[in-house]
Amino acid sequence: MHFLSGFLGSGKSTLLNKLLSDPAFHDSAVIINEFGDVPVDHLLVRRGETTINQVSTGCLCCSGTTDIRTTLFDLHCAASADLTSRFSRVIVEMSGLGDPAPLVNALTASRSGEDTLRDRTVDSAFYLAGFVTLYDSVTGAMSVERHFEALKQVAFADRIVLTKTDLATDPRALSNVAALPQELRALNASADIIDGQKADLAALFSPRPYSVVDRGDDVAGWLALEAALATEANHAFQSHAGEKTPRHGPGIRTFSIVGDQPLPKQRFQRFLSILQKSAGQRLLRVKGVIATEETPDRPLIVHAVQHMLSDPVRLDAWPDDDHRTRLVFITSGIDPEPVRALFAAVIDGVPFSFIRSFKRFHSALVASLNNKLTVLTNLSRKLP
Repeated sequence: MHFLSGFLGSGKSTLLNKLLSDPAFHDSAVIINEFGDVPVDHLLVRRGETTINQVSTGCLCCSGTTDIRTTLFDLHCAASADLTSRFSRVIVEMSGLGDPAPLVNALTASRSGEDTLRDRTVDSAFYLAGFVTLYDSVTGAMSVERHFEALKQVAFADRIVLTKTDLATDPRALSNVAALPQELRALNASADIIDGQKADLAALFSPRPYSVVDRGDDVAGWLALEAALATEANHAFQSHAGEKTPRHGPGIRTFSIVGDQPLPKQRFQRFLSILQKSAGQRLLRVKGVIATEETPDRPLIVHAVQHMLSDPVRLDAWPDDDHRTRLVFITSGIDPEPVRALFAAVIDGVPFSFIRSFKRFHSALVASLNNKLTVLTNLSRKLP
């Protein structure tokens, strides 16, 4: 099996679609893990003959290291009982906010105590055959600087694929792309670094022994920490109430907007434009499937990453029986209520002022930041 990682918006679904369109990969099973309460990622991947297992209850890395092994065991049992297609490889598309350490440990670390039937089955049927990380050549440096998960995804990789290099057209942008391999080797000296425009998918996902030793001291330290934490009684990254404890920064949150009625396409595009201008870099990701009034039977697939909005893709038909609009937002330090209010104002045609909405949106951000500064100030006063 291979892990496919990359920070939010790096192009995992795009690469996965390209991969699954190749007949050589039709005997693949795909596990899609996403960060959010409304699953949409599986709608962005063409199915064909591929077995797709959707895990949408939150990041696998947040729900304990047993979840990936349970998912693999269930997938193996379903194929063995002919409940799903047989497969020769598994690709796990991680959440963009996924932490590799607990997942790699779950598959490579030695376990103490008596193995269960599930453990023996997983160990005999699967092995980690590669870790591919996509690195956005436009926003990757900022993501690594601001989000620890993005740094760890690069560090754990044995293949790093540079995406969106085709967007570099002027001399400065081309120079920045040319410098990326050297910059990334400072984070991961042993990984192969590949331009996504020239990537050989068969070679990229060819089976190979994955060695944590080759990943460096930082990776070894993170894995050792995970192993130590996993041995603590009642740990498994859960609270005493049994609820999952997020591994991500306190400002990272996800929320969704679901609508029953088709939307006017022009108004929806206006909403996205205002949201991006207002939120800027705090809008980590927007993705979803949209029903439009103009063509309700042919939905739009939308992607946005911070200030970048990809051209919407019009599907020939709905990918499932649910024809509602489903939008998922992943943000940093943004309250969902102003976003929902903005959506309602623009879509429902309420008299709307860009300046008024812009100020309202930012007032929520300023209030949130002020609260955090107040807490930090009070804490600093208590320090000796």
